Amino acid sequence: MALPNSPQPLPYLQGYPEALLAQVRSLAQASELGGTLLRRYPQAHAMRDDKSLYRYAADLKARHLRNAPPVNKVVFDSKIHVMRHALGLHTASSRVQGGRLAARHEIRVASMFKQVPEEFLRMIVVHELAHLREKDHDKAFYQLCQTMEPRYHQYEFDTRVYLTHLEHGGAPLWRA
Repeated sequence: MALPNSPQPLPYLQGYPEALLAQVRSLAQASELGGTLLRRYPQAHAMRDDKSLYRYAADLKARHLRNAPPVNKVVFDSKIHVMRHALGLHTASSRVQGGRLAARHEIRVASMFKQVPEEFLRMIVVHELAHLREKDHDKAFYQLCQTMEPRYHQYEFDTRVYLTHLEHGGAPLWRA
């Protein structure tokens, strides 16, 4: 908790300009973060199970990353702890199958994202799909994310604002 005269801590928004952080703090102090997000994103997406999430990710991959390796599994995962800064995970494992090396790629999305706007989910899936081509979070990685979703950075910021809303005692905003 912040001291009375110190700025409210915003761990999900580290690295953003101070002017933007001041706006978020002002909305948080006025208990308006949730209302602002609800006006911008009025409803949650309709994907509630792993099968529909897999189809969603496969469609995005087919549209933007045709030559990338296949994704074997895409699931909502209740073991991912968003409050430790993981929204989703991309894992790749290799093993010998017969006389060749086989790679498996899996994407796991924190289960709390079952009840958020489709834009937030798309940002996470795009991020994890981008790891099929770019392993590091460098300029090429974020350019690929933005190619796949032109509003990627806005959706990432708004997702971080939502996590800030939750961390400061706000109730979940969207329901199934």
